[in-house]
Amino acid sequence: MASQMMLVEEKSDVRILTLNRPKQLNALTSPMISRLLELFLSYEEDPNVKLIILKGQGRAFCAGGDVIACVNDIRRGCWRLAADFMYKEYALDYVMATYGKPQVSIMDGIVMGGGAGISVHGRFRIATENTVFAMPEAALGHFADVGASYFLSRLPGFFGEYLGLAGARLDGAEMLASGLGTHFVPSMRSKELIEDLCGSGASDAASISKIIDTYTQQPHLKESSAYHRMDVIDKCFSKNTVEEIIFALEREIAHKTDDWVSKTISSMKKASPTSLKITLRSIREGRALGIGQCLIREFRITSHVFKGDISKDLVEGCRAILTDKDNSPKWKPSRLEDVREAMVDQYFERLEDDGWQDIEFPTRPYNLHPPKISNL
Repeated sequence: MASQMMLVEEKSDVRILTLNRPKQLNALTSPMISRLLELFLSYEEDPNVKLIILKGQGRAFCAGGDVIACVNDIRRGCWRLAADFMYKEYALDYVMATYGKPQVSIMDGIVMGGGAGISVHGRFRIATENTVFAMPEAALGHFADVGASYFLSRLPGFFGEYLGLAGARLDGAEMLASGLGTHFVPSMRSKELIEDLCGSGASDAASISKIIDTYTQQPHLKESSAYHRMDVIDKCFSKNTVEEIIFALEREIAHKTDDWVSKTISSMKKASPTSLKITLRSIREGRALGIGQCLIREFRITSHVFKGDISKDLVEGCRAILTDKDNSPKWKPSRLEDVREAMVDQYFERLEDDGWQDIEFPTRPYNLHPPKISNL
C-alpha cells in the first residue's frame, strides 16, 4: 500500500520520491511517513545516491498529515496511537533537517502543515506560481508544529508570528521573499529542471544551486501581498500577548478601513484561543532553540493536545472544519482572557502518564541545523 502512495524513481545517482495520494492532496499517512523515513536513512548511507528530489502528484505537494485519522484514534480512546504517528513525523522532519545530502523539494501546489515539515527543512525549496503555503493549525484547535517553532521564528521580523497565528496563505512569490522558498521556478519548467538535475551528475550544494538558478525567475509580489505590510506586522505581532496583538490590529482600523487587517483579525478570532496562545509561546521560545529542541518541545505539546486533559479543541475543530463542515467550532475556553498562563504552561511540561516518554533523537552523523532561512 505504501509503495502505491509513494512512488520511487531511480535515475543515475538521483532518487525522485513522489507523494501519490492526489485525491487526498497527498496528505501523509503513517505508512507514507515510515516509508519516507526508511528511504531517507538508507539513501544517506548509500554512496550511489547523491541527491533526493521530493514532489507531489496532482495539485498539491502535500496538504499535511492525515489529521482526521489522528482524531479518529483520539475519539476511540487511542490518543497514544495518534501521538505515535506524530512521533514518526517529527523524527522524519529531524532527519531531513540534519541530512547529509541535498534535498530538492518541488513545492508545486498546496503546502500546508506536515507538508511544510517535509519540505522547508530541506536545502532547496522550489516554489512555483501554483504554490499555496499555510500553517492553519490554530483554526483546527492544534498549533503550528512539525518544527514550525524553528522555521517560523527565523523569518524576517515577526512574519512568523503572523503566519502561525492568522493561518495566512502565501503564494510562491511570497515564499521566496520571506525565505521559506529558496527558488522560484515556473511549474511548466519543473520537469525539465528535474531531468537536468538527474543528468548533471551534480552532488554538491553549489553545483545543484547553479543548475536551479538557470531555471529561476524573480516573481512579482502582488500589490495585496502581506509582505508589503511588514510595518504593520512588526508593529502588531511583536506584542507580548495574543490579546495585545489583536488590540494593536484593531487600533490600525479604528480610524481607517483596511481589508487586510480586518481579515487578519477575523482569522485569529475564529481560531482556538488556546491554540493561539500555545502557538505564540512556541514560536517565541523557538527563536532560542535548535531544531531538535524545538521538535522535542512540540512533541510534548502535541501529546497534551491529543490526550485532551487540558482542552479538547482539536477534536472539536476537526469536527467543525473537516467532518461536519459547519465551520462553527465551540472552543473551550471560548475567550482568550479565559486561557490562563498556567493552562498554557501545562502544554510545555513533560506529560506525566504511565510509560510515556519525551521524543528522543538518535545521534546524527551530520550535526547540522536546518538551512538558514534567507533574508535574515
